[in-house]
Amino acid sequence: MNANVLYALLAAVLFGASTPVAKLLVGDVPPILLAGLLYLGSGIGLSVARLIRDRGWQASGLAPCEWPWLLGAMFFGGVLGPVALLYGLEHSSAAAASLLLNLEAVLTAALAWVAFKENADRRIVLGMLAIVAGGVVLSWPAGKASQATWVGPLAIGAACLCWAIDNNLTRRVSASDALFIAGSKGLVAGGVNTILALVLGMTLPGAWTLLQAMSLGLLGYGVSLVMFVLALRGLGAARTGAYFSTAPFIGSAVALLLLGESTSPAFWAAAALMGLGVYLHLTEQHGHHHLHHELQHAHRHRHDVHHQHEHAAGGEGDASHSHPHRHLPMSHSHRHFPDIHHRHEH
Repeated sequence: MNANVLYALLAAVLFGASTPVAKLLVGDVPPILLAGLLYLGSGIGLSVARLIRDRGWQASGLAPCEWPWLLGAMFFGGVLGPVALLYGLEHSSAAAASLLLNLEAVLTAALAWVAFKENADRRIVLGMLAIVAGGVVLSWPAGKASQATWVGPLAIGAACLCWAIDNNLTRRVSASDALFIAGSKGLVAGGVNTILALVLGMTLPGAWTLLQAMSLGLLGYGVSLVMFVLALRGLGAARTGAYFSTAPFIGSAVALLLLGESTSPAFWAAAALMGLGVYLHLTEQHGHHHLHHELQHAHRHRHDVHHQHEHAAGGEGDASHSHPHRHLPMSHSHRHFPDIHHRHEH
């Protein structure tokens, strides 16, 4: 299996399982405060890991033009998205909420196609339509419509939109250090929401609940985001979102097993439609003759068909290494994803 696909699926497992577990904490901690604690746990844990890895503080390596993309991702994905999700969890079952998170992949792909001009193959489009249909089935009220019926799905849909914007903005800086991106997002977003909650008069939970929330954030938001950034680097936003759309099924399974929630025929119909959409995504392949323009950037790489530059005596050779390097123009044909080397027009 392609390593980038594995990163995306691991991100999905960690995030998908975190949603129903967060449902257990929603009753004890207000959504804004819980969102802050989840991201603070992520930011603190990943920042410590980065300090240990680098044996001290190292510069981010981000170019000045990349900071607005990262700050935008922090705001939408770290500040607004978690609050909307946790508010939606207050008005939805964990299983239904988990399935609705499939909309994140749809919105991520739509923005990638429209705003960032990623390629949209027919198979991906059909898969997205199946997922949207599943979301409609799951959100449609079974009885008389009421405001309460729609509050949960609408809030979760808003969270998905925030994370779709986040995914596409993060894609622009995905060649940089994934630990720095995820850790800084956690510290900034978690700090903002936690301070806001305290200013609004909310109080921190007990030590055990605090530890649970921050540990859940480290795994479900922090490590998951690191894996997601690595996948973005190799797959692009739309296809990473497609693989990540397995997360809702993981979350639903955990909710049914852990919380013992009941299901309806609409739930299983939505699961079938969304499962079809995910299958279409996972089996998509893309290849054609394409041109690489001259490009200069820095990221971790090995010497392969796209990295044929030379090193000084005693250099890195064929081992995995990172440094600024230049790609010369190249024209060839092979199967590929819209990674950091294949963001050409179609």
